[in-house]
Amino acid sequence: QVQLVESGGGLVQAGGSLRLSCAASGRTFSGFAMGWFRQAPGKERDFVAAITWRSGGQYYADSLKGRFTISRDNAKNTVYLQIASLNSEDTADYYCAATFRSSVIGIMTSTAYDYWGQGTQVTVSS
Repeated sequence: QVQLVESGGGLVQAGGSLRLSCAASGRTFSGFAMGWFRQAPGKERDFVAAITWRSGGQYYADSLKGRFTISRDNAKNTVYLQIASLNSEDTADYYCAATFRSSVIGIMTSTAYDYWGQGTQVTVSS
């Protein structure tokens, strides 16, 4: 089992920035890649970004590329999501996830991920 714990969410004014963290534990290796998803009230869970542990390859939702930056700290088994220029549309529950499938194919889809955190809330005030 892999435990994923998100942190860093909170209330932020529009235009501000925020860095979310996802700490992985429970296994020696955290998997092939980590992803971030978000779910706004009344909407489906959408892909935000993903990163592979070994190569650090980054993948972003097209609409978010530029404002969102995913990074990792292998020594800490932690993945970060830096969000810049926050706006009200960024208000959502943000979830991190881990996949052990060893392929970037489908990395932007929730079905590719094996473990999920409980989420951290991000609320952007306008």
